[in-house]
Amino acid sequence: MGYKIAIDLGTSGQRAQALDERGKILQTAMTVRHPLPGANIMDHLTFAIRNGLQLSNDIMVGSVNKIIGALEIDLNEVETIAVCGNPAQLSLFEGIEIRDLAYAGESLLRELKVTPPERRGKIITAESLPKLNVRPKTEIIIPPAVRHEIGADALAMVVKSKMLEEKDVAMVTDYGTNAEMGIFIDGEFITGSAAAGPAIEGQHIEYGMLATPGAISELDENWHNYVLDERFKKQSGDIVDPTTGAVITKGGIRAKGITGTGVISTIAMGMEKGLIVPPHIKTPDNKLHLQDGIYFTEEDLSEATKALGALRAGHLTLAEAAGIDYENVEAMYMCGASGTYVNPLHAQRVGYIPPALNRTVQAGNTSLSMAVDLLRYPGKLDELQELADSMKAKHVMFANSETFKNAYVCELAYWQEGMPFEMYNQYLQLYGIKPLPQIRKPKEMRTVGRDIEDIGAGITIVEHIGIKLVGQFEGCIGCRTCEKECPESAILPIKKKDGKFNIEILSEFCNGTACMRCELACPEKVFDLSLLKLKALEKAKGMQ
Repeated sequence: MGYKIAIDLGTSGQRAQALDERGKILQTAMTVRHPLPGANIMDHLTFAIRNGLQLSNDIMVGSVNKIIGALEIDLNEVETIAVCGNPAQLSLFEGIEIRDLAYAGESLLRELKVTPPERRGKIITAESLPKLNVRPKTEIIIPPAVRHEIGADALAMVVKSKMLEEKDVAMVTDYGTNAEMGIFIDGEFITGSAAAGPAIEGQHIEYGMLATPGAISELDENWHNYVLDERFKKQSGDIVDPTTGAVITKGGIRAKGITGTGVISTIAMGMEKGLIVPPHIKTPDNKLHLQDGIYFTEEDLSEATKALGALRAGHLTLAEAAGIDYENVEAMYMCGASGTYVNPLHAQRVGYIPPALNRTVQAGNTSLSMAVDLLRYPGKLDELQELADSMKAKHVMFANSETFKNAYVCELAYWQEGMPFEMYNQYLQLYGIKPLPQIRKPKEMRTVGRDIEDIGAGITIVEHIGIKLVGQFEGCIGCRTCEKECPESAILPIKKKDGKFNIEILSEFCNGTACMRCELACPEKVFDLSLLKLKALEKAKGMQ
């Protein structure tokens, strides 16, 4: 029996689905973290540049091996794989040039002698990825980018959400650690990408987790918790007193943590009830209490609102680039797990989506569903390439945008420094940006019941990718200061080997170049992240 595999390479994690030869989805698997050190796409690119593209490619392939191995199919029988994701993730997986994505400015790229690779749709074989645990002749479908900065995931969210059929001014966002967003107006697609960070995926939050079973995904005005079950459906949990956590009414499902949409609901309801006045939580212990002992802290609020500020600043920047007022955005297409499960009205209250919408459309994981389409429909790759070639599109580099910088300064002042909202709007005007309009409750449309609509027989959660980076540093005295200072406990207990101290780091937990506390804390100044190597990858059982 021949199998096919669809893969979504996300910035916060990876998802994969096994299909039979007729295109029926058999099973789903997902990781809960990204395999590369770092919390966002720039961290991943920086790691690849500093430590070498080959090492990053090996880590990416190793993680894909782990997730496809969890699908419980015979990997010797895999005929075709389709992989979708943003340009950085696809390039790292393929092992092709990524510096054109990391550096802004053509003059700098010329100075570095960087030739951007062609990112057209193509079919390669696993021979070009010899460490991938499938047969060398297995075909791998790579969908096209519209431009090198506008990737296959952006194309997927436009196509799968049916945004191209939209008659009104519409915006779309694939919510995640790296939030891809775009506005469609007068036949032109204008895109941007906000490195929002992992908080809206439930990460870097004390009790945070991805949208997986046991995650609190929403709260209502009565502080009623809603929790995802084993099939990713929202179930009724406890009603609690947010100031103490006391259970008022017991629900039928236990919670393990809170996901990004639950964080948004917590902030929205906290603000509505006067329990949150940014940047503070107005309870006796400065925490908002959810069910089963889970709580939300002021540190969590700070982490989450940095992400919310980046999203709203990005949306304001796209509206400015399109030459329209923010209040004239009429429809919002929301993709990804965070876009699927979030309550749209809560999202409006915290700036997650524009305030004056006619309607919202929640479309699920469009990147994974596009990979499935590429497996099911033989002509789909050519169709996507034709669309990519014909699309009138441009990309706004937020890092170079004065509008984004000014809007984000206002966001930080509001969320992090406690600037009143009225003053926030005044400062927007000083920067030449119109003040935010009043919230207008949109008509809500859901095209899917969950972010992965068809999960087959079920979902396997890959809790630990198990990829280790190793290093032996000349002059290391084995004091374990780096191990103790690591905020994510990514450094394993240090052992001596061959007369030297052996450092092992779990790549999925490491915050990479955004942290570097291990290097900074080393009293001998010998710890060097750039010298880390990959511990040997496991070969799948039974592979020929």
